[in-house]
Amino acid sequence: MAGIDRVRLAEALTQERSAFTAGRPKSQAAALEAAEHLIGGVPMTWMAKWAGGFPMFLAEARDNRVTDIDGHTYVDFALGDTGAMAGHSPAATVAAVRHQLELVGGITAMLPTADAAWVAAELTRRFGVTRWSFALTATDANRWALRLARLVTCRPLVASFAYGYHGTVDETFVVRDHDGTTIARAGNVAPAVPPAETTRAVEWNDLASVEAALAPGDVAVLITEPALTNIGIVLPEPGFLEGIREICDRTGTLLLIDETHTLSAGPGGCTMAWGLRPDLVTLGKSFAGGIPIGAYGLSADVAARLQTAVEASDADLVDVGGVGGTLAGNALSLAAARATLGEVLTAEAFDEMIRLATRFTAGVQATLDRHDLPWTIVQLGARAEYRFARPAPRTGTESAAAGDDDVEEYLHLALVNRGILLTPFHNMALMCPNTTDADVDLHTAVFADVVAAITA
Repeated sequence: MAGIDRVRLAEALTQERSAFTAGRPKSQAAALEAAEHLIGGVPMTWMAKWAGGFPMFLAEARDNRVTDIDGHTYVDFALGDTGAMAGHSPAATVAAVRHQLELVGGITAMLPTADAAWVAAELTRRFGVTRWSFALTATDANRWALRLARLVTCRPLVASFAYGYHGTVDETFVVRDHDGTTIARAGNVAPAVPPAETTRAVEWNDLASVEAALAPGDVAVLITEPALTNIGIVLPEPGFLEGIREICDRTGTLLLIDETHTLSAGPGGCTMAWGLRPDLVTLGKSFAGGIPIGAYGLSADVAARLQTAVEASDADLVDVGGVGGTLAGNALSLAAARATLGEVLTAEAFDEMIRLATRFTAGVQATLDRHDLPWTIVQLGARAEYRFARPAPRTGTESAAAGDDDVEEYLHLALVNRGILLTPFHNMALMCPNTTDADVDLHTAVFADVVAAITA
């Protein structure tokens, strides 16, 4: 990588690894003990992704601060990989949860609550689609939405962008081979069928690939984030989202927009901020303040078509047809969502979060300019991410090729050793309503120092 002194990088990485281990003996001991009974030594395998050889163990989290069991407190820009976008334990959400548990009673009862109707109406206001149902994760919301899209269209296939991310949905772990054919994404764990049997992979910012995939008329739905987020932030080029909407309309393909990560763009995600026209919307993680939740919404037209399709078939939406789950739409999740949407993740909160992300982006850019580093920093509302490429990657495939494991590990360890957390899976920083200018400026100063230590 141009601009990086690899000898200095190797020396600095060794020092940061040593400092990380020396400063966290309790977390290291806890990790060794946990490994006896937990797969990968962690309660969910992704938690093993943290740099340093073992994860830090949580003692407490409040607002945008996390403290580990060794007593280190961090400015948290990871925010639970978006799940804590509202901050850790926001007061309004905590109050709603306590009210539901202590005064109302009942976490789940297989009975609807008034909160569900309120949340659905608020999501309609924010995202435009008019009929909603709930899940516990965005993964399940996407799974169920894809099933409904196939039912409505009577078509078998899904189209998905290479290196897009929609949770652990089988149909979306696809990339394009060098000849444009669909293959499984590297690392895909034991897919039930070869992904080309269910999916056509398309390339971000490449309308020709979308046209070719949808032209045969057998694709039920194109599922996409409005900007790629889990391979670095890759923004749509001017006219690209309008182009896929036109191709979907022309080929009778439904357009599903997954706003799980891109809610960072504003109170209605990119759908509201950019005036998009999805047929289906999915989201999850953040809008219940950290309480598990997901949601999928249908446009009025798709909802009407769904009703017709159910009446004309033996599709079972109210029992064991493959859509729904016992804990989905539970009273606790919806009480938390109502409080979070109504009092925490408001338009005013997003204005401030986006201002801070803009300040964060400018701080990183100043360091990149000072060293003429061939990296980029890309902002999406309240979220920003640096990538080791210049210009910024325009496709998921280009962004995947821009990785540098040693540089990434060094940056993560150097930042955590100085009191800053980034998302472990990539170089993403997210603002929440509790983030301050001082927090952003701390990152700007630390980032400048740690980058200077490895530049040629």
